[in-house]
Amino acid sequence: MSAQSPAVVVPSNEPQCHDPQPDQPQPVPRPLSRTNLIQTLAAGYVPLVLTTLVVFLPLLWMVLSSFKQPGEIVTTDLKILPDSLNLENYATAMTTVPFAQFFANSLVVTTVGSTIKVVLAILTAYALVFVRFPFKNVIFVLILVALMVPAQVSILPNYILVAGMGGKNTLWGIILPGLGTAFGTFLLRQHFLTLPPSILEAAEIDGAGHWRRLWQIIVPVSLPSVATVALVTVVSEWNDYIWPLIITDRPETMTLPVGLTLLQNSEGNGAGWGILMAGAVLVIVPILLVFAALQRYIVAGLTQGSVTG
Repeated sequence: MSAQSPAVVVPSNEPQCHDPQPDQPQPVPRPLSRTNLIQTLAAGYVPLVLTTLVVFLPLLWMVLSSFKQPGEIVTTDLKILPDSLNLENYATAMTTVPFAQFFANSLVVTTVGSTIKVVLAILTAYALVFVRFPFKNVIFVLILVALMVPAQVSILPNYILVAGMGGKNTLWGIILPGLGTAFGTFLLRQHFLTLPPSILEAAEIDGAGHWRRLWQIIVPVSLPSVATVALVTVVSEWNDYIWPLIITDRPETMTLPVGLTLLQNSEGNGAGWGILMAGAVLVIVPILLVFAALQRYIVAGLTQGSVTG
């Protein structure tokens, strides 16, 4: 019996497989590194500063011009700062036109119009979410269509209707065409859809009807969204210009934005620019203070319900 020959190992030309090496962690740039600072400036601070300047510089120029005399505004030698903080333009603006009447008219139109708009938006949004009735989705689509149509399209039909009803040169004629707010209805409806059904089911078990459920449960838990709709509506009503300009031609019923047109200099020599700027400052200061005090509700209301657990 022959002895077995030793086994011969033939080297293989195929590459041997090695265990894959784990991915090396990428180095994280330091907060104060040059790359991080450049990215932060280019993507953050520079656009923020440019946007702020675009919004703030016209307002600053308007305020500074309200203290200037005619020779400081219409001149080939640009002067940024006024020679003195003279309040003569403000006194002229408030005495040349019935400024107090304009302010009272704007206050009435804004208060009444905004209140009715917000209430109608709450009622409509609640019905679209929590009430069962035919063609509910069709009505919501029509509201979206109204949201996309420019308001200028309805100016002529509204004028014919309101003037035919005797609403020309009246405060209710200014308020009536804008009582429906598609934006407020859409925003509140989208927020109401995010509310948990359990809170309404518990109220329904306790015997609460629609009216009680709306004002004691839905509205209290939706205050940020309601405040957002109210604030946007107030700003829109206060600054509205086109419709009050068309429907009124008497100072007794003009609002503040329309009343500013009476301050314009008919001769066009620039002598009234300082007075006009002073009147514009008086118009925007009240609503600017309200917006600055309540602007946080806009962010809270627009983002409420955007993140779900």
